[in-house]
Amino acid sequence: MAFQILLNVVLAFTWMFLKTSYTSSTFFVGYLLGLLIIFAFRNCFSGRFYLIRAYAVFRLFLIFIKELILANIAVLKVVLKPKLDMRPGIFAMQTVLEKDWEITVLANLITLTPGTLVVDVSDDNKTLYIHAVDIEDAEDVIQGIKSTFENAILEVSR
Repeated sequence: MAFQILLNVVLAFTWMFLKTSYTSSTFFVGYLLGLLIIFAFRNCFSGRFYLIRAYAVFRLFLIFIKELILANIAVLKVVLKPKLDMRPGIFAMQTVLEKDWEITVLANLITLTPGTLVVDVSDDNKTLYIHAVDIEDAEDVIQGIKSTFENAILEVSR
């Protein structure tokens, strides 16, 4: 991915030098032409076309923002109830993520979401132990995490 971005910038600067116009609009046109060239030769690169991965990162960011807002509302409802009938608990979640950075990103996204906290990660990096402030069914929470964060991280990394 980094090579494709660097190649695209080099193509944009080459376009600027060929046009002998050193403005940002000429660079932008060169960048777009570079995108077309890289897209046309995408099978020559080992990885995916880098805009697909950039879109996946943006999508992961949007999913996190959505989950952050929903979790804030849920925690606010629990806190503002006259009677605190919370059901806190710790549960284990198996993950299919393999790389250390993927597990770190997942753990941080879960921890940054209000009402949940990753307490520990198993030695084999396959199980995350998560504390939740208010939990009715651990399986529902696990499926929610897997369908949002874990799938989005898989899209970014693979």
